[in-house]
Amino acid sequence: MKTLLALLCCICFAALAVAQDTTENQSPKASVSAQNSQATPASASKPSSEDRDNRLFFPTGWIFGYGQFEFAPPHNEPDPGLCAPNAGAPQYGGVNAPCTKFARYLMSGNFVFHPMGRTFLRLLKFEFNPTLAFGKNLPHTLYTWDWDWIGMERQWAVAVDLPKKFDFRVTQHYIWTPQYTNLGPAYIGGNGPWGRYTTIGVRKVFGTYRDYYGAQPWK
Repeated sequence: MKTLLALLCCICFAALAVAQDTTENQSPKASVSAQNSQATPASASKPSSEDRDNRLFFPTGWIFGYGQFEFAPPHNEPDPGLCAPNAGAPQYGGVNAPCTKFARYLMSGNFVFHPMGRTFLRLLKFEFNPTLAFGKNLPHTLYTWDWDWIGMERQWAVAVDLPKKFDFRVTQHYIWTPQYTNLGPAYIGGNGPWGRYTTIGVRKVFGTYRDYYGAQPWK
């Protein structure tokens, strides 16, 4: 028993000696790191407003947004609302029906413009949101991979930035174009989803791109 107790005491003393030696070896590095962090000026980590480009016209970052391409597998075709849902029915011509404006491919985007960098006009911004559709399909009747042009739905907005990430905006939504005249009786017009309208409203923005998508080390 005494032998076991003596062995345990030796192990404890050895562990304490190793821990002390490790602490002494690391402490100079920690102190040097602390000195370096204290020596680093705060201005080096965050650029001042004077370093940013604030030209009157088209300052740095005056345009941003995204572009997007989408593909719809068969039996999932987006409906621009140009043709009746049963446009492929026998009374409209079946597989040979002329109103085949059901999309296979969508190209869309969101573009935000801040053209002014100074004066109160820097709060003014414009947004453009187009959606271009391509395809030639008839639900339950005809499915193709064709890139036939269908039309474009678009939306314009004029907005003014407000505090707390709010903005005040006027938005106008336009119908699909062009207007067709040769698509037979199944053609129901160019109103498209939601038709044409103008709204006045307020938007609240929260979070950041990085918060949502996480760190991007390739940048």
